[in-house]
Amino acid sequence: MLTLHFAPNSRAGRIVWLLEELGLEYELNRMDFHPKDLKSDEHRARHPLGRVPVLDDGDVRIWESGAIVEYILARHTDGALKPNPDSPLFPQYLQWFHYCEGMVMPPVNTIVVQTVLLPPDRQNKEALDQAMRLLSRSLAPVNEALGGKDYLIGDFSAADIMLGHACFMSNRLGCVGEEMTDLLAYVKKIEVRPAFQTAINA
Repeated sequence: MLTLHFAPNSRAGRIVWLLEELGLEYELNRMDFHPKDLKSDEHRARHPLGRVPVLDDGDVRIWESGAIVEYILARHTDGALKPNPDSPLFPQYLQWFHYCEGMVMPPVNTIVVQTVLLPPDRQNKEALDQAMRLLSRSLAPVNEALGGKDYLIGDFSAADIMLGHACFMSNRLGCVGEEMTDLLAYVKKIEVRPAFQTAINA
């Protein structure tokens, strides 16, 4: 049985979403997104930095959401939610899968820190403004790539779980401009997927 160590409003939501899309059985160890849970000795034994997600699969323990997604697809599916390596769509799949953590999430992290995690007297408006500009520039190619498509490579794939979750978070933070019509439509398509709703409400 797969066990997912999870906290709400975190990248761990991607893994719940993936497991629900695949119909895999799993147990959820739900923790609060708070140091009392994440920085506890018990959880630091799972992840040295006290982060989520962490996946346990028998004797295997793995963290980092992208690594967990790739692990689950390789070990627990028969080629689901990703194109074959010889498919012409495979390079684009890889690009958008990794674009999420490489380009979109760094400014999202800064925005969350500057608007949610830090008290007002420690927030830095210059850092916040810079992060919001960077996020807007990072989302523009995604909006362009979605033109005429429902999902990033056409059909729904694990790249949408990675980058789609980041786009949802960006929109929730008010950082997707109304001129990004294809990206806004994409986020709406994601939001109505039953597996996504289960993940967000976990």
